[in-house]
Amino acid sequence: MTGGDSRAIAGGPALHIPVLARRAVEWLAVRDGGVYVDGTFGAGGYTHTILQTPGAQVIGIDRDQGAIARGAGLVAQAHGRLELVEDRFSNLQSIAGRAAVDGIVFDLGASSMQLDEAGRGFSFRLDGPLDMRMGRDGQSAADVVARASERDLAIIIATLGEERHARAVARAIVKARSEQAIDTTRALAEIVARVVHARESAIHPATRTFQALRIFVNEELAELAHGLAAAERVLKPAGRVVVVAFHSLEDRIVKNFVAERSRAPAYSRHLPEMTAAAPTFRLLTRRPETPDDAEIAANPRARSAKLRAAERTDAAARTTSIETLLPRLPSLAQVMRGRP
Repeated sequence: MTGGDSRAIAGGPALHIPVLARRAVEWLAVRDGGVYVDGTFGAGGYTHTILQTPGAQVIGIDRDQGAIARGAGLVAQAHGRLELVEDRFSNLQSIAGRAAVDGIVFDLGASSMQLDEAGRGFSFRLDGPLDMRMGRDGQSAADVVARASERDLAIIIATLGEERHARAVARAIVKARSEQAIDTTRALAEIVARVVHARESAIHPATRTFQALRIFVNEELAELAHGLAAAERVLKPAGRVVVVAFHSLEDRIVKNFVAERSRAPAYSRHLPEMTAAAPTFRLLTRRPETPDDAEIAANPRARSAKLRAAERTDAAARTTSIETLLPRLPSLAQVMRGRP
């Protein structure tokens, strides 16, 4: 990014303050003249806070066209210090270009705005089309529900939703779709509620199934793994990455990536010719930070949030595959074309 007006943003608070925002930005250690990537721009909460530091520049990325459009006002207020890009954050290396990046923040999962907009189809609370796409392209949740085999549906719902009744849910979906298309959130929620009973949990019976389909449709776990690898490549030495996760599978990927990348080389006297890769990150949070009682009371969705942070070393980025970070699942492409 090119430099712009060094004045701090004075346009008042952002529309939405994300979970653990203060701690996340503190871990970024924002400085005058630094370049930062907000990989999940949303309503601009992190970006707004980063821009309070005079001279700081931000590249904001979001798959949601609406989020980019809503950020136009903040772009104007930033006087050249904010660039917004409609894209996946896994592409941040090509987006950042030659910029020397000082910090990257990822706030994972669906935003409150997406969950509260019936037309997006993320929530069983509001009847709408069974869509769930964060961007404008690709297959919808309705497409997956219509095409996936019973076996694949069970695997997706069990793995990504951690739903112990996944087989029964998959069976019920396949039976229902043979009679009528399942193309609304209400229709799917009612099908799930017939086999997952509310008395067994404090949450709505359809919660885990909806979560699984959203993660699968948007390929969120692969996106996260590729985003972390891209962060490793674009961060300069002493640059920092901060991740706020809300799902146990997301947090496990972040934890395992940072742990593996920050581990000291293990040398063997039996294989002295082998050169172990030097750590590419230094762990900043030994244990994940979580919201306090006040933040959870103000925003119940914050209760499952976990923040992890790490600092880039001067070692060369790894070229090893990140696929080992991901759970074994059918791909979206396989599901849509029908697996043998």
